[in-house]
Amino acid sequence: MIINAVVLNGGSSSGKSSLARALQDLLPDPWLTFGVDDFIDALPRRLTGDGDGITFGANGGVDIGAAFMEQETLWMKGIGAMARAGAKIIIDDVFLGGDHSQGRWRTALTGVGVLWVGVRCAPDIAEARERARGDRTVGMARQQADLVHRNVRYDLEVDTGTQTPAEAATQIAHHLPHQPPTGQ
Repeated sequence: MIINAVVLNGGSSSGKSSLARALQDLLPDPWLTFGVDDFIDALPRRLTGDGDGITFGANGGVDIGAAFMEQETLWMKGIGAMARAGAKIIIDDVFLGGDHSQGRWRTALTGVGVLWVGVRCAPDIAEARERARGDRTVGMARQQADLVHRNVRYDLEVDTGTQTPAEAATQIAHHLPHQPPTGQ
């Protein structure tokens, strides 16, 4: 099966967005990137900071409610429809529910060839990135570093604490059949 979707799963500040951009730059065909941060930014304000939407705790915890889950399911189905229509998609997500989150994506991506990629990064490195960014609640990166990988099955794992985005992207590109990276 031809792979039309690459799912990058890792904790906050693990380097998923930089990796997705590096992968887009490396692959010869156009790949669209959709990240969970884009989805959260698209939500109406009433669903951010609300018990029925998504709430970011002072300690780095994230709580999600029923309205968030409903909208996220619709977003996932939309991305799945684009991939089934032939678009090549890179998904940048944080599986707060571990294997349950992966299962939701599996359902949304039914009929699509998917490369599942675990994006790991040492908690100390992710936390330093989080502090440098200034747009995240400190503690989120450390809290999510292992949580998001619980019982998740991957085709490949990369370590953005020891690899540059370009190196990790090259590693991923070599796992995409019929997608030789440019310049390789």
